[in-house]
Amino acid sequence: MNWRYSSFFPDQGFSTRFVASAVEIALTNPHQLITLIKVLPILISNTLSSFAASDLPAICGNEAVIQQAIQDDAPVFLHQNSLQLEQITAAFACALHMHQPTIPAGMNGALICNLQQMFEHPNEGDNHNASVFAWCYGRMGDFIPQLVAQGSNPRIMLDYSGNLLWGLQQMQRHDILDNLKRITCDRRYQPYVEWLGTMWSHAVIPSTPIPDLKLHIQAWQNHFAAIFGMDALKRVKGFSPPEMHLPNHPDTLYEYIKALKDCGYRWLLVQEHSVERLDGSSLSQDQKYLPNCLVAQNTRGESISITALIKTQGSDTKLVAQMQPYHEAKGRGQQQLGNGLIPALVSQIADGENGGVMMNEFPRDYPLVWDQLKTHGRGVSGVVGLNGTEYLEMVEAAGVSSLDYPKIQAAQQHKVWKKVAELGGLGSEMVESAIQELKASDHQFHMDGASWTNDLSWVKGYENVLEPMNQLSAKFHEKYDALVAADPEITQRSDYQEALLYNLLVQTSCFRYWGQGTWTDYARELYRRGASLL
Repeated sequence: MNWRYSSFFPDQGFSTRFVASAVEIALTNPHQLITLIKVLPILISNTLSSFAASDLPAICGNEAVIQQAIQDDAPVFLHQNSLQLEQITAAFACALHMHQPTIPAGMNGALICNLQQMFEHPNEGDNHNASVFAWCYGRMGDFIPQLVAQGSNPRIMLDYSGNLLWGLQQMQRHDILDNLKRITCDRRYQPYVEWLGTMWSHAVIPSTPIPDLKLHIQAWQNHFAAIFGMDALKRVKGFSPPEMHLPNHPDTLYEYIKALKDCGYRWLLVQEHSVERLDGSSLSQDQKYLPNCLVAQNTRGESISITALIKTQGSDTKLVAQMQPYHEAKGRGQQQLGNGLIPALVSQIADGENGGVMMNEFPRDYPLVWDQLKTHGRGVSGVVGLNGTEYLEMVEAAGVSSLDYPKIQAAQQHKVWKKVAELGGLGSEMVESAIQELKASDHQFHMDGASWTNDLSWVKGYENVLEPMNQLSAKFHEKYDALVAADPEITQRSDYQEALLYNLLVQTSCFRYWGQGTWTDYARELYRRGASLL
């Protein structure tokens, strides 16, 4: 394809390449020009928007096309492997979380990726790790093909924030993106790699304005499809929340799960101590290795649920870097669920670049595990590696219904519903009264949700970020909600795209992680720019 035409059509799947090819053919064959003029509007209407504003990420504008595509309920991995569930005693699933925030720190305050900032200021902090971090972001694109070529049967789940994906595009790191495309789009490697959806700008869900939850989820889907294609997006069925943060306020959790299901997600990864059984007790040891049904009820009494896989506690980075989930799985076995026996699943996620253990030991230990499995059972019997959606599809194909999954809820919700029952009613006012009474009488009670750590809060001490963040969100929805409701194509406009970008960026968790200083200043600057647009 001639570069002059391909530049108008970013790599957004078959349909855009087809349109660009059609243009080229017509321009070299005048007899086809009239036909092209007739069909081009139809082709373009079925093609992802090309986003002429190249300095903005592809975070919106294709909601209708994506919504139609993600409704496909066909199995994703079930028919791509030769595994037999009854031959598997236990399994392990590992995920790598990758993120670098977008910051207003480039030339003249331009939005850049923090990875670029690390490269440009190598003598500050741990910025000397920039090149190693960049290698970590692309190395699975080398590891997986090498292992497959050696006859191994590897598995990995990938969770990349939208900020990082955009940053790699901004930095023109085509080497990294091409590596990721290789294991995502090449059918030879699709059985081994599963992408997990996430919040585009790495927002912690409990303190994210409820109307923005779905916007983050959709923004990531738009962006992922723009890079890897619609077929790749259709295979994304699991969700990995930033910081493993699960909201426990009834309305926030309900809207979160509703947004996930509206966007085609089938399951969610959760931290074990962020959930409880319906009677308020902790999950039993065996229950942590089974699929669970996460139930949410809002203040109006409406209920919704989604399948949850449990990430167990521990030193996350060390656990995954040294492939300890594999060794833990060797001590597990099949467990009863419903009327059948299914293999236990040890699920774990870790930052894929942070820390010397992940940077240095993972490249050594990850291949070793798959080589051992190849030698003992060829990775198809006994203890095996699986990805989340693959495991759930195999379990349900074996006759186990999701109705058999044990029910769980967000931590501390048992206290809320017990207090509501004592007060004798339901509704938002009654639930809020119950929450306030519990806060006053129980020092351990809170509605901040739970994440991978109990030592950090993304709320306390960050009022100077949270208040502007909520104000910007309110201004955004005040300006655009009615417009989008009247004309959904408003999301294709550059003013909407830019306003949405700043609204999402202010909500990045990093601005409420490092304490007051440079990072909170970044948030306030992003708010200032977003407010000026609105």
